[in-house]
Amino acid sequence: MKNNPSNQSIQLSASLICMDACDLKTGIHILEEIKVDYLHVDLIDGYFSPSMPVGLHTIRCLRKITRLPFDAHVMARENDFFVESLLDIGVQRLCFQYETEAHVDHMLRKIKDAGTKAGIALKPATPISVLEYVLPECDFIMLMLINPGYAGNTEENQVPYALEKVRDAHEYIQRKGCMTQIEVDGRVSISSIPKLIKVGANTLVLGSTSLFCKNNTIEENLYQIHDVIEQAEGIE
Repeated sequence: MKNNPSNQSIQLSASLICMDACDLKTGIHILEEIKVDYLHVDLIDGYFSPSMPVGLHTIRCLRKITRLPFDAHVMARENDFFVESLLDIGVQRLCFQYETEAHVDHMLRKIKDAGTKAGIALKPATPISVLEYVLPECDFIMLMLINPGYAGNTEENQVPYALEKVRDAHEYIQRKGCMTQIEVDGRVSISSIPKLIKVGANTLVLGSTSLFCKNNTIEENLYQIHDVIEQAEGIE
């Protein structure tokens, strides 16, 4: 089994909502063994999108059984309660939706003041330009490549402008002279990973079309993922 190579700059964030909800403890231990970089935790309030896969109690319980860093994404109409709760639980990365936050810079500071890496998530059709004044405060941005909350619909595909948006974000960050990382989420498949990396993605949220693809074991899927990453980065 090939572990994450030390010279590989791409970070892998395994999606919690794609795991077996009846046996999360076993699933977490498998992720620890294969050494993913993060556990990606989607916290959805049921209003922002028609989905509510896990709640705060579940996340709090999982925090007690693993040292895996948590990469949390809040999708809610009201962010304060959920952000404060996740900071109290202890997450290493935390982003919220730009579209629902009235005081974006204040929320970024709240997260960073807690010692957590802070990010902003954008729905597919939200332009990169909304980050004009706050990009320097973002440790990362999360680009949603499908509409949030619809991952369970197997007919939901990446938006046709997915690669264009990642490329535009990468160029925007470079023009601003920032070190902001780009995380991508939504149908990040094994076949699409090389293209996403080449246009600027740094962190990949791995779900049903990659790490948890049912055609192979998780270990076999991860081996393929590392291979395509190495090819995209030009690593021999």
